[in-house]
Amino acid sequence: MSTLLGYARVSTADQNPTLQTDALTAAGCYKIWTDVASGSKDDRPQLAEVIGHLRPGDTLAVWRLDRLGRSLPHLLETVAHLESIGVGFTSLTEEINTTTSGGRLIFTIFGALAEFERNLLRERTFAGLEAAKRQGRTGGRPPVLDDKQKAIARKMKGAGVSMTTIAETLGVARSTLYRNLG
Repeated sequence: MSTLLGYARVSTADQNPTLQTDALTAAGCYKIWTDVASGSKDDRPQLAEVIGHLRPGDTLAVWRLDRLGRSLPHLLETVAHLESIGVGFTSLTEEINTTTSGGRLIFTIFGALAEFERNLLRERTFAGLEAAKRQGRTGGRPPVLDDKQKAIARKMKGAGVSMTTIAETLGVARSTLYRNLG
């Protein structure tokens, strides 16, 4: 016997989840879990709890897609997890239902678009790095010790000065000396 379970989320305690919970109740949800958490937060205990209650054949319902996922990749990951445990997903506002072939098609298209977006980002990043490299710029953090400071540190170390004293003299951490002097 399949069950429709609901999940609602509001970002702050001043927001009221009633619109969501009323819509989920009207859709036939047996029980509704509600989180008060920003969409960017990983920690959503009520989402984890509702997922723990879902059994194969059940369906998780949300009022709108953005109530479930922090981003498109996160949404796709969550729905893929539900699918892997035999659970369907439905979004009332967008009228997406992964228990139907049309709903699965929509999510497949979402997945393809997310992958396309990731690939474009990767290509743009690589092109930008290559352009910077051609202009003589390198990324990353600048070195803490320049060549002159390294030479001073080597001389001091050779003269038997402690690493603590060398670090204090150059104004760097001892770990930086060990990393640069070997």
